Amino acid sequence: MSGSIRVRLTHDSEEATASGIYGLIVGGAVVVAAHAKTAVAVVVGVLVTLTVYWAAERYARIVAERIHSGHRPTWQTVRHHLTHGWELVTATALPLLVLLLVRLTGARLLSAELASLICTTVLLCVAGWRMGAGGRLSRGEQIVSTLVAGAFGAALIGLKTFLH
Repeated sequence: MSGSIRVRLTHDSEEATASGIYGLIVGGAVVVAAHAKTAVAVVVGVLVTLTVYWAAERYARIVAERIHSGHRPTWQTVRHHLTHGWELVTATALPLLVLLLVRLTGARLLSAELASLICTTVLLCVAGWRMGAGGRLSRGEQIVSTLVAGAFGAALIGLKTFLH
């Protein structure tokens, strides 16, 4: 649907979906640990941190491939690694948008950060629930998957609350 915001929790590959989930958790952890004075500084901190994580993960894959294959990777292989895995960074778009929008309403920065972490938790719960799509998990397993995924977000919210 054109003109609407669409959040993708699952992607074309298992690795891309995992990267997105990992990005949500690491992005939330950066929000928890942030000591920034502004919402923009928190957003920049999250994006820079996740970009460094992405680059390190891509670098590690290229180096590991060289070690295990015994030869220099081709340009095609390097290009493939450099054009994949961005879900690690892009998955945080909605939680960061929530952070900025809540802050723009005049809420305190801590409240905006907590709203962002709640958004992250909801996205993690939805991702956990989606694991059962297509009947791969029983309803009970789907609920457990949702609770486990949400527990990561709940832990982040608890930590943010405890630290501040």
